[in-house]
Parts: sequence; C-alpha cells; structure tokens
Amino acid sequence: MHTWPVQDAKARFSEFLDACLSEGPQMVTRRGAEAAVLVPVQEWRRLQATARPSLKALLLSGEARTEPIVPPRGQARRRKVEPLG
Repeated sequence: MHTWPVQDAKARFSEFLDACLSEGPQMVTRRGAEAAVLVPVQEWRRLQATARPSLKALLLSGEARTEPIVPPRGQARRRKVEPLG
C-alpha cells in the first residue's frame, strides 16, 4: 500500500485517486501518523457487506432478542434469613 502525506494527497488528488483505482488502497498520513485510507468503492462495499453489525443495529433488530435473564416473578429462590440473637 502506498503512503501519501496529506498535503501531497490534497495537491495531487487526481493522481491519488488514480493510484487507488489502479493499485488498490492508498494510505494518508498526517504528521507522520496513519490517518486514513482511500479504497476503491468495490472494496468498500465488500467490507461493508462482511462487517459485523453495530450494537445499535443488533439492539434494534428482531433477531437480537434472547430469552429474559430475570426469572419470572415469584419463581426466584430466596435466602433464608437467620433470626438475630
């Protein structure tokens, strides 16, 4: 993967985009630290299709439901309380 400083990626964006389309993902760095990656749209769609769902998506989906963890009322076992003294 080729690495581009952010100022080069901005100044030569057409070249940056062409490299992404012909060579694959391109890394962008800011002050020497990895900041972002430009990927072709087909790769992005493949990654999105195989990504795990977010917590929000899981909570809102009907498939995410499980059996209740709390026992039904009146069926919980209680501890015996020993009288003081």
